[in-house]
Amino acid sequence: MNEVKCKCGHSNPHGTILCESCGRPVQEKDSNQAVSEKLLDMKYDGSARRSQTYKKTPVDKIWNFFSSVKVGIWIIVLILIASAIGTILPQVMYIPPNVTPEEFYREEYGVIGQLYYQMGFHELFSSWWYMVLIGALAASLVIASLDRFVPLYRALKKQGVTRHESFMRRQRLFSETSSVSKAEEQLEIIKDRLKRKRYHVRVENGNLLAEKNRFSRWGPYVNHIGLIIFLFGAMLRFVPGMYVDDVIWIREGETNVIPGTEGKYFLQSDKFVMETYKKDSEDEVFQDALTRVGDGSVVKNYQTNVTLYERQGKAVIGEEPELKKIKDEQIKVNQPLKHDSYALYQVDYKLNELNKMTFSLVDKETEENFGQLTIDLLDPQKEFDLGNGYKVEVASYLPDFYFNSEGEPATKTRIPDNPAFVFKMISPDKPKGETSFVAIQQTIEPNEDNQLKMKFEGVETKNLSALTVRKDNTLWFLGLGGAIFMIGVTQGMYWNHRRIWLRRSGEGILLAGHTNKNWYGIKNEIDSVLEGTLIEKPKDQSDEK
Repeated sequence: MNEVKCKCGHSNPHGTILCESCGRPVQEKDSNQAVSEKLLDMKYDGSARRSQTYKKTPVDKIWNFFSSVKVGIWIIVLILIASAIGTILPQVMYIPPNVTPEEFYREEYGVIGQLYYQMGFHELFSSWWYMVLIGALAASLVIASLDRFVPLYRALKKQGVTRHESFMRRQRLFSETSSVSKAEEQLEIIKDRLKRKRYHVRVENGNLLAEKNRFSRWGPYVNHIGLIIFLFGAMLRFVPGMYVDDVIWIREGETNVIPGTEGKYFLQSDKFVMETYKKDSEDEVFQDALTRVGDGSVVKNYQTNVTLYERQGKAVIGEEPELKKIKDEQIKVNQPLKHDSYALYQVDYKLNELNKMTFSLVDKETEENFGQLTIDLLDPQKEFDLGNGYKVEVASYLPDFYFNSEGEPATKTRIPDNPAFVFKMISPDKPKGETSFVAIQQTIEPNEDNQLKMKFEGVETKNLSALTVRKDNTLWFLGLGGAIFMIGVTQGMYWNHRRIWLRRSGEGILLAGHTNKNWYGIKNEIDSVLEGTLIEKPKDQSDEK
């Protein structure tokens, strides 16, 4: 669009209300309205905002939508509501790892939990629509800031010293001195006093503009920059490799890949150690407490002694990875293992989890033993050949056995907390096999005529450690964004932009003052500057009826 030229000769962008140089109203269709108003609207110094000027193309409409402060506030409200919903029940990352999410929410929270899961609220903060809200807020901050910052910066940079008389008279702080003797001398006194108060003073044709703390006007925009960087850091958490927050359960003697490392690092649990407070070895002040809760029942320390390995070469499906030892470490509470931006924290443990169970195949009547078999509860073998024609097949394995609502055997999880087996026992006399259902402390024989039975012999247990795997390359963005935000808050809160204009009007002098806040402060400052001079002190025209 064409620029609008003011009578003072300055060319203003289309949509400008007040001339950037002299402050005169420049739009003819708004001039009558502007003259009739008592005080000028000094927001953005009357400069043209894109959202109020261009309204035709789809880009203009999108820009105008996101430039609205109301839209930004509604987006924030929606994000707050969504975030609140996400805290009603625990997110999926905080539920036990040995259960399926659907079963956990249904069994722990009933119908509400099931609806919570089905509506996707269990992964709310990583859902696409929550990311859309965050992106919309970022777009609103960027567009709203640019829509206001650019015209305000241009208006303040191009503002002239000599302001139009109508501009002066319609400022909130204004005074008119009809006749001033020795005006040049009076202006010099005022100029020196303003400089001592740290004003930047410009003089042109006997007129004066004093300004200070312009930087405070950029406080809100600095806030926005900090928020944008902060939101960018938050969204980076969903970029692979930038953020890891996972849990690894590892048993003594196991070597597992560390989640979130793309198969690069492996961890071996050498030993789990748990120490408790002993009554005889502690100070006397703890004796009564240990007697009350029980000797040896209060955990003093628990740790996992581990070995960290790094995979060599590329991962090949079906091949055992070649591992290179990096270091041995003791992971304790608040003493993590740290390596290559990863940190592993000791957060939980489980003692004596069932690992292997040993059975014997025996004759029900004579107790004759035909051989033993050991079942790995984490990776059970399907068939065991005991020799001499005796075999045992694991027809079914239920790691965490229970009877479902239909009265049929089922398993809650794949963790062997309550293992049960359906065995098929084959012998030379029974080549088709006999079936036996064996659970902890019970054996159910579908056929009472069974010749063979499975006899429990022993169990091997292992301790487990729960380690949280953390990696966060977004902290720099979050910290930087937060720091910039606080700088903007300080910048806009503790300083205010003050301007004072003095204009020669024949034998008299017009004086006007403006600030973005704290009018009481600037009025007192102007009064102190004018003390002892012939120029009248300004009045607050907003108080006039």
